[in-house]
Amino acid sequence: MLNEIYLLDTHIWVWLINGDQRLNQAALLQKIESASKESRLRLSMISIWEVGMLAKKNRIRFAVDVYKWVESALNLPGLSVCPLTPSIALNSSDLPGEVHGDPADRIIIATARNIGAQLITADQQIIEYSRSGNLKTLAV
Repeated sequence: MLNEIYLLDTHIWVWLINGDQRLNQAALLQKIESASKESRLRLSMISIWEVGMLAKKNRIRFAVDVYKWVESALNLPGLSVCPLTPSIALNSSDLPGEVHGDPADRIIIATARNIGAQLITADQQIIEYSRSGNLKTLAV
C-alpha cells in the first residue's frame, strides 16, 4: 500500500540496525528503505525497554554499551518513536481475539493498531494473530 506506516517489531529493529541476514529479502528491504526516506517508520517505546531487558539478561549482545547502541539505533533515518500512551496501554489489555500474553508484544500490537501501521515481524504468534484480521503485518 502506498504511504503505509510501518511499525518495526523489536527484533526487526535490531536486525535492521545490525545488518542481520534474516532481513536479506530485497522486496522487504525496498519497502523499509522507501518508508525510511518518507519518514514512515515507527518504533514502539516498549522496544527500547525490551532491548534493555534483553541486554541485561545477556540474551542479546552488542559491540558497544546498550545505551550507546540504542542512541545510535534511534538515529535510523525516517524513524519515529511512538510513545506509550494511556490509550495504547489500555488497548494492550483488551485486544480482540486470541493473542499471547507477552506484555511487550501486546503493547507493540496495540501500538500498531492505534497508529494504523503495518507491523513488520517474524514472530509467528503475532503473524498467526494477524490472520484474524485484527492486525496488519508484513511477515518476515
